[in-house]
Amino acid sequence: MKKFITILFFGLQTASAQHLLYIPDTLSGTSFDLTVHRDSVQFKPGTITQTLGINSHRYLGPTLLMRKGDSVQLAVHNHIGDTTTMHWHGLHVAPQNDGGPMSLIMDGLSWNPGFVVRNNAATYWYHPHIMAKTAAQAIKGDAGFIIVRDSMESTLTLPRTYGTDDIPIVVQSVELDSNNQFMPKGMVDSVVLVNGTDSPYVRMPAQVVRLRLLNGSGERTFNFGLKGNKTFYVIGNDGGLLQAPVTTTRIRLSPGERAEILADFGGMNGDTTYLMSYASELPIGVQGGPTMPMPPGSPLMNSPLNGIDFNILQILITAPTASPIYTVPATLVADTAYPASAANAYRTISMTADSALVMDGPFYFNGLSFDMSRIDYHIPLNNVEIWTLTDSTMVGHPFHIHDVHFYILDRNGVPPSDVEKGRKDVVLIAPYETVRFITKFNDFADTSIPYMFHCHILMHEDDGMMGQFVVGPFTDHTANLDPQPGIKLFPNPAHSELNISADAYHQNETVSVRVVNTTGQLNWEGYFSGSKTVSTSTWQPGIYLIYLTTTTGSSVTRILIQ
Repeated sequence: MKKFITILFFGLQTASAQHLLYIPDTLSGTSFDLTVHRDSVQFKPGTITQTLGINSHRYLGPTLLMRKGDSVQLAVHNHIGDTTTMHWHGLHVAPQNDGGPMSLIMDGLSWNPGFVVRNNAATYWYHPHIMAKTAAQAIKGDAGFIIVRDSMESTLTLPRTYGTDDIPIVVQSVELDSNNQFMPKGMVDSVVLVNGTDSPYVRMPAQVVRLRLLNGSGERTFNFGLKGNKTFYVIGNDGGLLQAPVTTTRIRLSPGERAEILADFGGMNGDTTYLMSYASELPIGVQGGPTMPMPPGSPLMNSPLNGIDFNILQILITAPTASPIYTVPATLVADTAYPASAANAYRTISMTADSALVMDGPFYFNGLSFDMSRIDYHIPLNNVEIWTLTDSTMVGHPFHIHDVHFYILDRNGVPPSDVEKGRKDVVLIAPYETVRFITKFNDFADTSIPYMFHCHILMHEDDGMMGQFVVGPFTDHTANLDPQPGIKLFPNPAHSELNISADAYHQNETVSVRVVNTTGQLNWEGYFSGSKTVSTSTWQPGIYLIYLTTTTGSSVTRILIQ
């Protein structure tokens, strides 16, 4: 039956008109200007699809070419009719430049981060990270590639002619409603876009070609391979090149993950092949694998793509270029993981749900949903830490952490495959699996603005499967930056007023309140006993830090003004 469904689906694909793969243009140098705007694209016959584009693009945005060591300035201009943010996924930057939920860009305004590029040569990307709206904005097209190059990578004999033998490939599986509009929380995703192209084909020369694979989907995991189980070579993953190429026929990428592969098409001039997803090999519970029987009343999750092998990109092999590469390097770069013995802190995260039958969320970290006023971890600068992640749900979760890259130590006690070695920032945790990784929190310390960790299934993230941490000059692991017990601030987010109240223990003492924005400018200060209502109607939308001082100590929390 599975084979019949596969053939039927292939027939439907073949019947569709093929479109030449779109290759995003590039921006390079040290100054990058990005204007996010509303647009539309005719993906399917009928109603035109409303999209988000960046600069001249009607869907997605330009590829940013950066060099390690450069000091770059960026300007992000928001013209989408809603608040947004812009996160530089995988880049190691200070939290005020990271573009998390705290760094709001209001409609009609701009954001101007700047940082030194510290990352190794690899494929990264940018996308919004707005609370509860990341899926809606990213799936509509507010995203693009970042390619970092460095001196080590430049010494290797690798394809690097952008768009010719070094090709960015972002794969997105989306659901369109009956009017061809994106459904951010739809789980019957049957439309596969590559670089925003429906039913794509691409011409690649008969030589060694570099493919930069990015899973930009909201939830689907792809098990990439070349038709006929042709071997290819994995040379890099999320955070950089591997020590040596890994020969394989498959690479599994969950949402947010990247991989660089070399495909040797030498001697194949005139042939046709396909980049495929061998989803029949995915386990049950990993989004994209075989559809699991659902309890009565559950939402539909029966995409025709689930659990079958299907074509993603048709590849037409053409004549070699004027300066072809026909060899694959034997070695790449030196990159050694931190030894487990170097760890000086350990953290454990359990991924949970309200019941064992939940398939569509909400899901939690350690039983907690995201709370902007709660800091989950206070991490001393330069800590080397081992994090243990256990998925206690029926659904696989791609775990992503901001600020740092990590090295996978083991899966259920078994060392990672060669493909998963090297620097990572996303790792897929299968149902009832435990993964350990080791990382170091270096370079940046800021106790005011947190970094995030979250599931990169975007609807899970939007529904609260997210936490936050700060890195600072802490001398222990119990540094308190959370709200003091007994003092409540509500609502959060706030609109026209903010209420502050103390419990019986603090009722008879005077509480000092200072409110500053994320740049440190004083916005309001005062005192109260018992309770206080502060008008916020004239405050600019954004994140504010609330400093509270009582006779028992001081603390700081965060409030969002919308």
